[in-house]
This record gives sequence, C-alpha cells and structure tokens, in this order.
Amino acid sequence: IERGKHVYVQKPLTHNIREARILAGMAREHKIVSQMGNQGGSNPLLGMVQDWVDSGVLGKITKVQVWTNRPVWPQGFAMPEPDESLKPEDLYWGLWLGPAPYRPYTPNLHPFNWRGWWDYGTGALGDVGCHLIDIPFRTLGLKYPTDAECSVASVYSQMWTPDYHPEGCPTASFITLHFDATEKSRAPIEMTWSDGGIRPAHPDIIPAAHDMGGPQSQNGVLIIGENGLISTNINDSSPLMPKLYLNDGTREFGPEVEENEEPEYGHHRKWVDACKAGFDSPEHRALTSSFDYAGPMTETVLMGNLAIRSYMLRRENSEGKMEFFGRQKLLWDGENMRITNLEEANQFVGRSYRQGWEM
Repeated sequence: IERGKHVYVQKPLTHNIREARILAGMAREHKIVSQMGNQGGSNPLLGMVQDWVDSGVLGKITKVQVWTNRPVWPQGFAMPEPDESLKPEDLYWGLWLGPAPYRPYTPNLHPFNWRGWWDYGTGALGDVGCHLIDIPFRTLGLKYPTDAECSVASVYSQMWTPDYHPEGCPTASFITLHFDATEKSRAPIEMTWSDGGIRPAHPDIIPAAHDMGGPQSQNGVLIIGENGLISTNINDSSPLMPKLYLNDGTREFGPEVEENEEPEYGHHRKWVDACKAGFDSPEHRALTSSFDYAGPMTETVLMGNLAIRSYMLRRENSEGKMEFFGRQKLLWDGENMRITNLEEANQFVGRSYRQGWEM
C-alpha cells in the first residue's frame, strides 16, 4: 500500500480491530483501490434484501440473528505439540508464521487448522462472519457496536473441572452486540451471533417445513422488524435465498438457485476494472467491499472475538483460587477503539508483533 499498489485481501480483512482501522486509513491515505474477498457483497440479490429494508415493510427493525455451523475444523483443546521432523521441506515456516509468535513447526496447525488458534486465526467469526454479518451491516447501514457480551461452551475432561485453553477458540459461542438506531432500522438493534451448531429458535412466522436461512438451517441471517422478518442464507458463493415473511401473511421469495453470469458475481473482475480506472473512479466507488466499508464491518465481526477472549480472562483471588473476571458486558468506544469498563480487555484490540513484522 505504501508503494501505491492496489490490493485485494481475503476475509477477514485483518486479525484484529486495530489492524482493520489502520488498513482502511492507509488505503485512503495512499489512494489505492482495495477490495476484501467477501464476494457475496457483489451478489445482485442483496438488492432484493435492500429493497425490502428500504421499503419499510418490516416497520422498525430491532433485532438481527446470525448463526453458522462453523467451526468445521478441530477447535477447543490444547495446542498440539511441535514436531520439526514433520515439516515439509519446501515450507518456509517462519514466513508462514508472519507476525505471530514463533513456535517450531506444529502438525495439525498448517495448512488448515490454524483457524482455531488465536495467534494465527480468528475462529468461526473470522472464517464466515464477513459473509454473514455483511448482510445486516450493509443493508441496515450499521456503524460501530456500542457494547459486546458473550458466553462460550465449556469442555470437561474430568468431573467438575473445565478445561482451560485460552490460546484456542471455543467449540461454540454466543455473542450479543448492540447498535444505535440508523436511518434504515429506525430503532436500536440487538444482533446475536451463534456458532458451533447453535442456532436461534424457529420463528412462528416461518412455516416449520421451511428452512431458516440456508439449507437445513445450518447458516443464516434473520432481520426482524415489528411487521415481520427477512431470512437469508450465508452470503458467500452459495445462493442467497432471500425470503420475506410478514405478519399479515405476505410472503415473497427470491430464487432458490442463482444463475451467475460470472464467477463470484464478478467480485474479482470488478476490482481489476477499478484498478485500471484508478482511485476514486466510478468503477472504484462502485466496489462493494473497498476497505472504507470492509474495515468497519471487519471491526464489528472481530468485536465478538474480543468479547470471547475477555471472557476467558482469569486471575488469582484472595483465597488463592483462579476466578474469571471478564465475563461481563463490555462497553465499546468505537471512535477511540477502547473498552471503557474493563481495561484488561483492551489488550485484544490489537496484538504484539514478532520482530520484523511490526505495524
């Protein structure tokens, strides 16, 4: 970016909130064309969801429910032991680690399972949060959340003693975020996120034979207003499957199968066209996930991880026993990137860097 090179970055945009804020600012400062790889942002069927929201048929929108079947990789246990003898000869391990703390080559970490360890990945939220939370964040015009709260699943290897692995992401989590009212919602919003196979209760307004969200209700988004709700699938390369259910019995469904004229809805091609046209060109301004948008949206996704990591904080009490002290609603000052009621939680806004990888 400092060299003026246009960039395309996979989701999530960054590992933590501070990095997302920095990257969005650098893209503006250096006048580069940027795009994050949440290709569903270019899905034309998002326009159907946007039209329903803009029409006001839902009335005041007060709640959003988001869920996923992730993680679909090992997660929630102690980090495997290193074994340098198993490192592939052509793998540059130090380069792969990047800014993360150095550890010897560890099987089952590379090439896929790194998602479940905080030094390297961002868990279920980081894996698909940008494909799911993008839908309400975009269509409702959301900004920074005002607070974050969570609970996570416990794993017991022995009676009455929960395992404690703060270096790893949990097997399942439930997150609650609150947002101020927007012009689109016309009311404050509560957003919940659940993963690990946990999903919301099936609303009465959706027939029992209908899936919530996507196929078998494994992933989805519900945007809930006083007059009904919108149901959609995960917004990656899967069919979005938007559905509108109103309390008066009105139903309107988008197509179950989408005819895509080009791969990934042209998300990559449109970025290339914008690179050729240049910074602030009509092609650039038409991009659906430039860092000006992707940065704040990624920050919102990663607020859930900040809450999860704070939930696992513990310290010794006056009786010499370990107690958890971060299990509370965290109040967020988005402009200044700070938790205002638990100083220890602010260590998770950013991270420390291995020498040579500093930001």
